[in-house]
Amino acid sequence: MSGEESKTPWRVDFTRGAEKQKKNLADNIRDVLYALKHDLEQKGPLQTDWRNYGKIVGATDVHHCHINSGRPRYVVIWKVVDHVDRIIEIRFVGPHGSVNYRRFQK
Repeated sequence: MSGEESKTPWRVDFTRGAEKQKKNLADNIRDVLYALKHDLEQKGPLQTDWRNYGKIVGATDVHHCHINSGRPRYVVIWKVVDHVDRIIEIRFVGPHGSVNYRRFQK
């Protein structure tokens, strides 16, 4: 295990908006979302094994990945809100075509 994985797990919360978006997902997509949430809790914000993972250009500590390969393609966006207390917020869960990346560059 790397040093990052051996530390206390991260707390992963959904913003109010992401909580609403999550409720509208099909069960199979929601299951994959929970698998990503588990990985975030155990391994932290860097999720290089997930499809199309990357940091959002122009944003601080904001990451994203795709959670499926079909159509519509679903994206999850999360932000590290506290490195000391190890808190991540999932801020968007939805179709790739409906995400406004500029909104997350603040």
